[in-house]
Amino acid sequence: MKLIPWPWMRRQLFSPFLTSLSPIPSTSVNSPPLTTHSLSPHSFSNARSLSISAPATLQSSLSPTPPEGQENSGILMKGSKVLLKGMRYHELEKWVQSHGYRPAQALMLWKRLYGNNIWAHYNEELEGLNKDFKGMLAERAEFKALHFKDMITASDGTKKILFTLEDGLVIETVIIPCRRGRTTVCVSSQVGCAMNCQFCYTGRMGLKRNLSAAEIVEQAVFARRLLSHEVGSITNVVFMGMGEPLHNIENVIKAADILVDEHGLHFSPRKVTISTSGLVPQIKRFLKESNCALAVSLNATTDEVRNWVMPINRKYNLGLLLDTLREELCLKHNYKVLFEYVMLAGVNDSIEDAKRLIDLVQGIPCKINLISFNPHCGSQFKPTSEEKMIQFRNILAEAGCVVFLRPSRGDDQMAACGQLGKPGEIQAPVLKVPAKFRTALEASV
Repeated sequence: MKLIPWPWMRRQLFSPFLTSLSPIPSTSVNSPPLTTHSLSPHSFSNARSLSISAPATLQSSLSPTPPEGQENSGILMKGSKVLLKGMRYHELEKWVQSHGYRPAQALMLWKRLYGNNIWAHYNEELEGLNKDFKGMLAERAEFKALHFKDMITASDGTKKILFTLEDGLVIETVIIPCRRGRTTVCVSSQVGCAMNCQFCYTGRMGLKRNLSAAEIVEQAVFARRLLSHEVGSITNVVFMGMGEPLHNIENVIKAADILVDEHGLHFSPRKVTISTSGLVPQIKRFLKESNCALAVSLNATTDEVRNWVMPINRKYNLGLLLDTLREELCLKHNYKVLFEYVMLAGVNDSIEDAKRLIDLVQGIPCKINLISFNPHCGSQFKPTSEEKMIQFRNILAEAGCVVFLRPSRGDDQMAACGQLGKPGEIQAPVLKVPAKFRTALEASV
């Protein structure tokens, strides 16, 4: 199938740098799907926001006023009802009090939404709450932001859940059981993605819209509700599903706060990992505001390669990205960033790459995950052989790096890293292969 890029995407992605536009607000569950997004004006101070230019037909959607269905207070609405899972605890408490009920009622409600093995989706599941309070909730509150569509199980036990959103769009969430007693839920933060990383299937979709905090949180709630009896306690959350989490930083930080709240889901902050392709201003904000873990997708050791496989590097190059981490992590006690490195045969897996990677991460408290590339339809890349991945790992380990080989999980059902989503007929552009790598790619094919 011939890939037909949007004219506006072609103009942006083939230019030397990704340019900025004025930001647009986060969308609500009832907002029309968008193909672009950037951060709210108050997202960070003294920093440029990232956005991809929007077609003229979408300019009317870029109004600074709250979208239809969202109150000025920031509390997300679903029709005429407030969406409960879109609020932090203090917001829920304030909302409950505004309707004449005591804070203790808010805490009891919170625990039924997120704790006590209830994970309530319906008013009828709120046992023990005041009758009048339950009546008010039935009239004014909505419990669910997602609708279960399907669940697919891979041969290794990995499960991919498909959810339908209020506007008909579909997202995917992955649950990864581990023999060592750890089970991870991999959540999506956007429908599609604007970053256009060349090895990622989700990137072929372009960006449809952001997910709200409620839509993010409910993926973890659904995972516990559906699968705790089958896979045991879900202990880890990774924001490594569809989308660039820090491109939706407002809702991602809010969702992470809800996930780690001690009265609710109570995940350890160090077991909630937010991944990014390298949005520098948002990384600074995240490290200041959140105690959750950070993962950075590196995937190359030179700007030439990273400009090609990860176009965001044209805006925030390796030097800027790594210097920022080096400086910011000096202010974080006992904190390590996780570098993710997808190994692409003949592209970034040479001995020289391993030696450059050692030099690049000097002075940064870190761990490194070497990830096998997971093939998908239309991909021009091939995975590095296991033997070569082990050789690459050994070079890093001998230099003192903390490094792990991360096996693919769920790849036979398109549930592995870089395989989520369903591109439409119009897809993000495939970028021109640098001349020096054409032979290697042809050989790998």
